[in-house]
Amino acid sequence: DPVTMPQDLSTQLDALLARRILILDGAMGTMIQRHVLTEVDFRGDRFKAHARDLKGNNDLLALTRPDIIAGIHHQYLEAGSDIIETNTFNSNAISQADYALESLAYELNVEGARLAKAACAAWTARTPDRPRFVAGSIGPTNRTLSISPDVNNPAFRAMTFDELREAYATQVRGLVEGGCDLLLLETIFDTLNAKAGLVAIEEVFEALGRRLPVMISVTVTDRSGRTLSGHTIDAFWASMAHARPFSVGINCALGARDMRPYLAELAAIAPCYISCYPNAGLPNAFGQYDEQPNETGAYLREFAESGFVNIVGGCCGTTPDHIRAIAETVKDLPPRPKPASRIPNPDRFTQFAGLETLTIRPDANFQMIGERTNVTGSLRFARLIRADNYGEATRVALEQVRGGANLIDVNMDEGMLDSERAMTEFLNYIATEPEIARVPVVIDSSKWSVILAGLKCVPGKPVVNSISLKEGEADFLHKAAQVRRYGAGVVVMAFDEQGQADTVERKVSICQRAYALLTTRAGFDPTDIIFDPNVLAIATGLEEHNQYAINFIEATRIIKATCPGVKVSGGISNLSFSFRGNDQVREAIHSAFLYHAIAAGLDMGIVNAGQLAVYEDIPRELLEHVEDIIFNRRPD
Repeated sequence: DPVTMPQDLSTQLDALLARRILILDGAMGTMIQRHVLTEVDFRGDRFKAHARDLKGNNDLLALTRPDIIAGIHHQYLEAGSDIIETNTFNSNAISQADYALESLAYELNVEGARLAKAACAAWTARTPDRPRFVAGSIGPTNRTLSISPDVNNPAFRAMTFDELREAYATQVRGLVEGGCDLLLLETIFDTLNAKAGLVAIEEVFEALGRRLPVMISVTVTDRSGRTLSGHTIDAFWASMAHARPFSVGINCALGARDMRPYLAELAAIAPCYISCYPNAGLPNAFGQYDEQPNETGAYLREFAESGFVNIVGGCCGTTPDHIRAIAETVKDLPPRPKPASRIPNPDRFTQFAGLETLTIRPDANFQMIGERTNVTGSLRFARLIRADNYGEATRVALEQVRGGANLIDVNMDEGMLDSERAMTEFLNYIATEPEIARVPVVIDSSKWSVILAGLKCVPGKPVVNSISLKEGEADFLHKAAQVRRYGAGVVVMAFDEQGQADTVERKVSICQRAYALLTTRAGFDPTDIIFDPNVLAIATGLEEHNQYAINFIEATRIIKATCPGVKVSGGISNLSFSFRGNDQVREAIHSAFLYHAIAAGLDMGIVNAGQLAVYEDIPRELLEHVEDIIFNRRPD
């Protein structure tokens, strides 16, 4: 019986969504335009003397014309909305800077939430069998973290990740404290902006000691099916899945008709509820929307019949009439069945993402992580970075990708470099090169501040290289939590408080201990964990080093068998370190070692893409000698 619905919000929403498709509201701006407001309306008494024009700052009306905003909320609730959005799309310091009203951000959100909450309370009292909810609207701002506004400087950004994160945190705190039931991060055109929003949301939840369901909604900018920052729909989801949202969906953008294939794709891959609230078609030559309520309703009915949606509504150009038509057409249709689990990745495949997704299936080939974008491993790359020649340094990354690298490892650890700045500049630079940006990045550093700087530049789902138990469990869990919050996978080195593992037993026991900590205490999906059991140099003349290759191969076999879901990687060129200068022998050692390690379960490795010899092509005599040292077959 709906009247005695559970009071816990998530349970209440789950119970409703199990029975029917829920209805969002429509456009706020379209309805405000109908009131034909003047500068005087926007200013009210409070901002009479404000130095800048305020007309067009719709969010300000929560303070100066709350009657209009409340009236629009009531119209949508009357039309059948179950969830209405706050009028706070631009209520963040970055968007409000256009009006010199940054200091109002918190207040705009509190008041926006209160107005919507009061309207919902009135309608819930009127129709107790149909409770109404408030979603706090969080827009993308008018700036982007992934694209340079300066054609002459691809690494330049109009704001920093931390500036955006702080602006979002203020907004989120206002929305939560103003009484919102859910948060809606919407009209996402840049995946990195959305990641800053998600980090801010998590920080506020942690500080306030309470959580709200989070809805995420992306916008597809054209028929290529990509976001403005260049991400495919599946790469966008791979980059958001760590947040385990209440729902994910598509809004604004193309209008319902052209949105269909992308909505279908999202509904097939995301294990949470799916939302869809399109514009009323595409705008005409005058920027107006012509699609009639019955047309929008028909499109959304077809989405519902296809089993794509749980929550529907309207965006630009839609009105209470559109919402009424949508509510009417879907009222008897079953919602998309909720997948069994909200944990991402139901198929249990490892996924990382640049602009496109890299999915590592059980039958996938060995994944090459390009090693040349590393100042400690490539003299040419180090020279270019020291000279601030990022344009040429980008060519090194491009050569790795063209050579077959599936991911690229970026390391700026050198004494003479400002490593945080170099990491930021280089990652910003390659983000604007689509051929490189399509592959995931491995952010590689022994300095945690450099890894954090890198995480703030990567819009997709990168890999952090690396964390370990060297400094103990508390440090390990703290870093793991940050990696997860930023939506990255992680490489865990086989290191603990006693030092580096070189025996099979130590490699295995450290990785098993890290696996238990990550999966039971840090909330990690096992498919986001990569173990590196330490590839160490062999044939150095020291007897204790002779077993290092065999130990790695054996440990790999056991780790894969006892830590389900994980991947194993290694820095392959370490193995042949004692043969520096003899490239033919080094390449043969790497190739033969990989042949046997891959058979034991090695999934990926840091290699010089394009420089690997084929095992079958190694001359017989050379191969025999190489395998003698790998397997420690001869004392000489």
